[in-house]
Amino acid sequence: MGYALADAAREQGHEVTLISGPVCLQPPAVARFVSITTSDELFEAVRNAISACDILVMCAAVADYKSTTVATQKMQKQTAAFNLQLAPTRDILKALPSRRSYLVVGFAAETHDLKKRAREKLHAKNCDVIVANDVSASDSGMESDYNEVFIFFKNGEYKIISRASKKNIARELMKIISRAREKSFDKKNVVITDRGK
Repeated sequence: MGYALADAAREQGHEVTLISGPVCLQPPAVARFVSITTSDELFEAVRNAISACDILVMCAAVADYKSTTVATQKMQKQTAAFNLQLAPTRDILKALPSRRSYLVVGFAAETHDLKKRAREKLHAKNCDVIVANDVSASDSGMESDYNEVFIFFKNGEYKIISRASKKNIARELMKIISRAREKSFDKKNVVITDRGK
């Protein structure tokens, strides 16, 4: 979805920075491409990019937890039980400053209570817009070229983009996001984070 959004933003005349985790996709022709592998690297890349952005689209599906220790060498198999200690990752959206001059678009991948959970995340994470999709189906959302999304705004309104290719959804989303941004600002620098299509 992030790569499709980067293409759509570029097509609409935006200058795009794409921050991406490891994927099997060719990076699009964007103004700037930042490759990351960990949630901490994503946190730093976003922090470095927001000073020059007008729209921040956070569609990366970042793991909620990370290992508390990292082995520098391969760990040999043992016969005893093994416990893995996990710690919460930083919530990048929640860590953004509340006073800012850029529009923040978050994504919410849900398996149930989509509208309720998306609205809760919209406010809890201080987003201007949140895009939610149901990832419980195998033919839509993650690991699929198709999606269906619900777009929620702070004023209580919401829109639906019915099931379509991610490329078409991205084009419609960028029109909606650009209009939301134009209501308060007129710049065109977009930062998109992603870990998939």
